[in-house]
Amino acid sequence: MRLWAALPLALTLAACSQKAAEQDVTYLDLDCAKPFKDQVAAIVAQPHLVPAGTVGAEPYSYYSSADGRTSYLITRPGSPAHPAIMIQRAANGITTTGCRYGSQKAYDELLAYLESLKTWTRTGGAKK
Repeated sequence: MRLWAALPLALTLAACSQKAAEQDVTYLDLDCAKPFKDQVAAIVAQPHLVPAGTVGAEPYSYYSSADGRTSYLITRPGSPAHPAIMIQRAANGITTTGCRYGSQKAYDELLAYLESLKTWTRTGGAKK
């Protein structure tokens, strides 16, 4: 999950470099009524979505919008929370929501971890 620790900084840097033409791009919200595989297919098919791939052996795939304001985490087999999809949006702060298709406990732990990252500053230390 180390990549998510860098997400707030990545969102800030990407937002600083966004092009005016990309400001009008809208990214999909999650629809938890859709099957996991269908929702993943719709997410990764979006234009202007940049795959961040995976980090080491971590069981997650990451995708971010070209403007840096929307990021998706999609669990892969091996993740305790699999299957699940998380979305983070940066607008007046960072909001995190998601869809759980598997273990409620594992999903809650993943969400709590992502939420805990909001307490870190860009310099890597905890807010005081």
